[in-house]
Order: sequence, then structure tokens, then C-alpha cells
Amino acid sequence: MNKTILFLAGIAAMTLVSEVSALPLFARQTGMACSACHFQHFPLLNGFGRAFKSAGYTMIATQGKVEGEGLSIPSTLNMAVLTTAGYEKSNQTVSKTAENTTGDGAFYVPGNGGELDLFIGGRVSSNTGFLAEVGRGGAVSGTAISSTRSSAKLPILFEINSNMFKLAEGTRAGFVPFSTDDEGASYGFELLNTGANAVQQMSATSGLNDAHSAALSAQQYIGTAGAVTGVALVANNPAGFINLTKYNQTGISHGALAVLGSTYLRVTGMFDLAGWDAGVGIQSWSGSSVSPTGTPGYIFSTPICGPNGANCNPVNQTAPATYGVTQTKATAIDGQMQGSMGPLPVGFYFSYARAPAGNSNSYNIDPAAAVAGSAVITAYGTATKSALNISMEVGVIPEKATLGAAMRRGRSGVAVGAADNASDNAITLVATYNLAQNMMASFSLTNSNGEYWDAAHQDALGSKTCTINLVTLF
Repeated sequence: MNKTILFLAGIAAMTLVSEVSALPLFARQTGMACSACHFQHFPLLNGFGRAFKSAGYTMIATQGKVEGEGLSIPSTLNMAVLTTAGYEKSNQTVSKTAENTTGDGAFYVPGNGGELDLFIGGRVSSNTGFLAEVGRGGAVSGTAISSTRSSAKLPILFEINSNMFKLAEGTRAGFVPFSTDDEGASYGFELLNTGANAVQQMSATSGLNDAHSAALSAQQYIGTAGAVTGVALVANNPAGFINLTKYNQTGISHGALAVLGSTYLRVTGMFDLAGWDAGVGIQSWSGSSVSPTGTPGYIFSTPICGPNGANCNPVNQTAPATYGVTQTKATAIDGQMQGSMGPLPVGFYFSYARAPAGNSNSYNIDPAAAVAGSAVITAYGTATKSALNISMEVGVIPEKATLGAAMRRGRSGVAVGAADNASDNAITLVATYNLAQNMMASFSLTNSNGEYWDAAHQDALGSKTCTINLVTLF
């Protein structure tokens, strides 16, 4: 009871303190307020935000330029910093070793559990942009350890003459070389807010073991994020986009050359639906490619002993990753509607995704198997893993505060007890408050239930997760 009161008091204190924006490096480049690109709050994109991203981050306005024959770059190299801090509590079993879990209740700060990311990017030329991220933080598996991760992409998108080819104005086509340690094949190019990419969904708070993300997005539930290096072939205009990507399941941190054996296809349509900004899309992952088959970041104990075996003490070490060829098979369909009901902005989002069973399908893995100290040893699912996710968010104080809710009806792909494909459902409640255009406080509560949540899975993952989070961008 006392902890509940503390949670509510913390949220109340934060709300007494206005939209978290896109990366401030782009605000500096365009000279526009952060809220110009976002619907309600970061990271949701509005129509203008989609147009800016579709042009490969090349738009430049009030910022000075260095120009010459074949040269047009900002006069300043634009950068930004993102940090997160907060508190998370789950019903995961409390720690049995010196490593804390969120079952104990855990605070996190930038760089230690929380994110500490440096972004560099912007306009390279009239047809080319760049974005790179180097970061540290975020809870890994069931422990409090932090990870170092990086992402980078170089969108090279040429504007197509609309009169010559009778295409819509703003049509562009080109390619995007990219690599990411944690955002998956969709990192190359994505515009919808459905969780088709790990970052672009209703809440910027993923939660321990992606508890909140997996309730908001079916794509994130089946596990399509992760390390990827690839090249995206992209064509886009205001009516939608096509993204055909060849990729490998290794990222920057792996330092491995990529043999692009997997294929990702994304097709979307964007349109006005009775005044609502709407979009629908499909996704397909296929093929197989090199993937880390070990568990980077897994904590294990090795005895360190003195002479003749005296004074032995366990010391935590990190297991190195090993590599093998694994399958990448999944499909998804998703959609969104963003608009208003009376004076209040409202967003609706849905997604459905499935990943077939296989001996080595990277998108059908029991997430509990990767948690340090877990009693669950099953890795790949033995049945089709799937989920239907629906969410909505209302701006109860426009441009300031939102309330949102999401539900998941899922099948885990895992046999638990008498269930060959254990059910895995969830309900999530989200509240956000914009302290400033570049600061957002949020409260997320996810309650999972179903046949999947036996004692071992609850011990490993926690079926209930509550997170208070503060995101700051500058």
C-alpha cells in the first residue's frame, strides 16, 4: 500500500511541474519547434514528421549553410543527447545473488540502467542525410546490467520528377545502408506509429524485457527488433512507401561483416479517412542469415581461487556471443488513425503479427530463455507465436497530458503444462505529461496473464511491470 502511494505521489509531483520532441538536432537544423514533427508527444510522428523523415533528414531552413558547387551542408554539425531515469517494479522473483532485479524494485539513472545516448546527424547533401546513435543503458534480460549499443543509417533518396513520370509530388526513391544493435530490419526506413519499428510506438518506455512494448505492438511481441545490418531499397511519397531490405542479423557491436541472406518487405498506404490521418501496412520477414546464437550480456559465475584452491570466490563474468545461421520468418499487418474527437487529439493503433515454429526461427523465441538465472530452458517456440495488439491514446490536456490503454491477445509459441501453445495476454495503461517540448514524464503499468505465466516464467520475467520514466532530450 505504501509503495502504491509513493508511485501516485511521484506522478502527482511530476505533473505539477509542456510535447517531447524529435531529436533536437533536427530542430536546430530546421529552426522549427520539436512539436512540429510529432503527434501528441515523442516518438509519434505526424504528417509533417513523416515528410521530413521521408526526405532523408535533408530539410534545412533558418540554420546557416556552407554551399558551393556540389556542396550544401549545415554550417554547424548538429548533435543531441537523450537520457532516461526512473523507477521500475515487477513481480519477478527478487534477486538470489548480488545482482538486483526489478522484483526488488530498482531505480535507474542515465547510463546505469537508464539510457544515455548521443545522436549525430542531419543533412549531408540535397539528397542525402545521416543519423547515428551511440548509447549506453537500458535493462538487459532479468538483471540490472547495462548494454552499450549503436545505430547508424545513411538515407540516399533522390526526388523523382513528378511531371516526367506522372507521380505524386514529393516522390523519392533510393537506398539506405544501415546497421543497428537493437532496432531490427525496419530501422532502415519506417513511418507508422504501430511499433513496426521498435522506437515508433505509443510509449517511449519499453519496460523490463520489453513488457510494455510487447503489449503495445505485435511486431515487438514476436521479437522483430534486435541486431541487424542491411541495405534498404526505398520508394516513398505522401501516399505511402515501399521498403525492400536485405539484411544480416548482426549489428555494430558485433563487428561482423554482413552476408545479406534475410529479406524484409514493407508496404504501406497513407490516406485521409474522414479527416483522420490514417495508414495501413504489411510486413514480411523471410530467409536466413548469420545471427548471434549465444546470449551476449548473460551473467555467469566463475570461481577465482588462490594458491592450492584456497579462498575461492565467485566472480560475475560476461559470456561471449557465438554465431550461427538462423531463420527470419514472420508476417505482420498494422494500421493507425490519428485525429481528434471534439477538442481532444486521439490516436488509434493496431497490429497483428505471427512467426511460425521452426528449429531456429529468430522471431519465435521464448524470451525467458535468455534471462540470466532463468529456470526456463526452452529457446525456440514449438508452435506459431502470434499476437493481436490494439491501443488508443487521448490527449486529455492537448499538447500536455495523455492517457492511453492497450491490450494484447497472444499465443506464446511455447508449450506450458497441458497447453501446446500457451496463451499470453496483457493489458497496459499509460499516462504521459510533457514538462517541456523536450522532457516527458510517463507512468506505464502492464499486467500479463494466461497459460504462459507459470511459476518459472513469472520468476524469469515478471508478469506485472510498473515503470515511472523521465525522458530528456537536449
